[in-house]
Amino acid sequence: MKMLTKISDLYSLNKNKKTLERLVLASAADEHSLEAVFEARNKNIIEPILVGDKNKILKIAEEKNLNIYNTEIIDIKDNKAAVIESVKIIKKGKGDILMKGYTSTATLLKAVLNDKYGLKNSPLLSHFALFELPNYHKLVGITDVAMNIAPSLKEKTGIISNAVKYMHKIGYKKPKVAVIAAVELVNENMQATIDAAILSKMEQRNQIPDCIIDGPLAFDNAMSKKSAEHKGIISEVAGDADLLVMPNIEAGNVLYKSLAFSGAKLAAVILGTLVPVVLTSRSDSEETKLNSIILAAVS
Repeated sequence: MKMLTKISDLYSLNKNKKTLERLVLASAADEHSLEAVFEARNKNIIEPILVGDKNKILKIAEEKNLNIYNTEIIDIKDNKAAVIESVKIIKKGKGDILMKGYTSTATLLKAVLNDKYGLKNSPLLSHFALFELPNYHKLVGITDVAMNIAPSLKEKTGIISNAVKYMHKIGYKKPKVAVIAAVELVNENMQATIDAAILSKMEQRNQIPDCIIDGPLAFDNAMSKKSAEHKGIISEVAGDADLLVMPNIEAGNVLYKSLAFSGAKLAAVILGTLVPVVLTSRSDSEETKLNSIILAAVS
């Protein structure tokens, strides 16, 4: 499989599928989510199942001229109940992607993490984003910018594992993982550098398989060969990273939003669940929501 250089390359990974992915939109009366969902349907990527207030859904469809004919709608007025039913549909094996509609992230995650009918499938959930950057030679993943606040070393291994497994699905056979810190040298006063060095050694000992890990690396030398050479860094990862592992949620969130604000194209999903979860924010564009659906549909 050729290297992915553009977000649009994800579309090619979904071509020629024998069956469409079934996307369950939880609390579906949300115009931006519905527009993205039906755009994905028009591209023959997914088949939607809409769970929410049917009257509101139909009104939005009429206003936005969405072809809702032959679409399954499960009429549930209450948002919380609609979210719970959406998660149960996935749990029963009747859906392949869960997407957040007109509801809060907390409400959706509470249902996803429910002990009886929830979807948790790994030690922790993590956020994974894929970016197309104008000055980088391929798509690059970033994790975790939205779920884990100050991940421990153990949690970072889980975050990497979630992302690496998903990157395999989209054609990265052995992702090059850069563990990001403020500097590229181990500093006993900077825990992020210590964790990065340990994670790098753990990969060498095959404790974290199917990837190549190096760190600590600063953002510039993770993304630029010239910067790495200037610092005298000899590394398979530096300047050619496929995945950036952020030290904490603050650093990750600032980087994510800075890149998005600058116009970078992106797609994002929540991992560690039975199926990918599309959990975009209200500030995300329709294009980002559509791209995220396309990313979630890759299997």
